[in-house]
Amino acid sequence: MSSPLSKPQIIAHIQKSLNYTVFDSKWIPCSAKFVCLGNFARGTGVLQIYEVQHGSAQLIKEVEKAKPIKCGTFGASSLQQRHIATGDFDGNLHIWNLEALDVPVYTTKAHKEIVNSIDGVGGLGIGDGAPEIVTGSRDGTVKVWDPRQKDLPVANMEPVEGETKRDCWTVAFGHAFNDQDRCVCAGYDNGDIKLFDLRNMSLRWETNIKNGVCCVEFDRKDINMNKLVATSLEGKFHVFDTRTQHPTKGFASVSEKAHKATIWQVRHLPQNRDIFMTAGGAGNLHLWKYEYPAQRSKKDSDGADVGVAGSVSLLQNATLSTQPIASLDWSPDKQGLCVCSGFDQTVRVLIVTKLNVA
Repeated sequence: MSSPLSKPQIIAHIQKSLNYTVFDSKWIPCSAKFVCLGNFARGTGVLQIYEVQHGSAQLIKEVEKAKPIKCGTFGASSLQQRHIATGDFDGNLHIWNLEALDVPVYTTKAHKEIVNSIDGVGGLGIGDGAPEIVTGSRDGTVKVWDPRQKDLPVANMEPVEGETKRDCWTVAFGHAFNDQDRCVCAGYDNGDIKLFDLRNMSLRWETNIKNGVCCVEFDRKDINMNKLVATSLEGKFHVFDTRTQHPTKGFASVSEKAHKATIWQVRHLPQNRDIFMTAGGAGNLHLWKYEYPAQRSKKDSDGADVGVAGSVSLLQNATLSTQPIASLDWSPDKQGLCVCSGFDQTVRVLIVTKLNVA
C-alpha cells in the first residue's frame, strides 16, 4: 500500500520577496545561483543574481536597465562563459556576461515590439550544431539569431502579406540531434502551434488548440523529436507524440484539464524527460508523469504510420501563492531543485523529493 509520503513532495525551501515585478527566473548552470529578470514600478528593467546559502537566498548582484526585461535563456552559451540572453519590452535582444553587466556582449534590435519569449540551443554541452537563440514577439514574428552574426537573423518566420499578425507568446527549440537538423516550435495567442524546420526552412506542421498558447517545450532539445507539451489559457495542456508524423493527421496527442486557470509554464525535468511540471494562474504547481502506450505507432488503412498517444498521471500538486506563477526552471545539476517566480513579487526555491521513484 502506498502512503502519501511515498509520492514526490513539493517543498517550498526558500521564499524571497522582491520590490519589483519578476517575469523570469533561471538557474545559472553549474552553480547554486539563479537570475531574476523583471521591471521596477518606475518602468526600468532589473537583473538580479541570488546565491542559495544556508537555507536562504542572498542577493549578490543587481543592475538596473533602461527597459523592462521579459525573458532570458542560457541555452546558447558555453558552460565556461554562462552568458544569459535576454529579451526586453522594447524588442531588444541582449547577451550579458554576468561578471560584467554594464554593457551587453551582444545586442540587436530583434523586434518592433516586446520580446515575449526566448530560447537557446547549441550551448551548455547540449545538442549539436551552432549556438542559436530564438525570439518570439508581439509583432507576430519568430526570429532565429546566431550570436556570432550581428543584426541579421539567420531565419525569420513572419506572416505572409495580408495575413493577420498574431501575438507570438512562446518559442522553443527541439530536434537538434545532429549538426544539420533543428526545429523551432512557436505558440500564438489564437491557439495556433507552428513547427518550423530550420534545416529545410519550411513549416513542418501546424495545429490549433482553440485557446491562447502560453508555453511550449520539447521534453529534450538534443534528441530526435520525441514529445512536445503545449499549455493554454483555459487550464488545459496537450502532449504531442512528435516521433511519428502522419501525412494528414499530424502528431497524436493527449490533453488534460489540469488547472482551473491559465497554465503559464511547463518544464520537463532535466534528469527524466517523462516527468514535467506545470505552473498555473491560481498559484499552483502540478507534477506530471507521461506513460507511453504499448505501441507508439500503428499503420492506418493506407499503410502510413500514425502515432498513438500515451497518458498522463498527476504525481503531486501544491499551491504556493494566490497569484499566477509565471516562471519555472529546474536546476540542470541537482535533481528536484527548482526556482519559480510569480506575480506576487516573490521568488521561491523549491525541492521536489522522490523523483527517482516516480
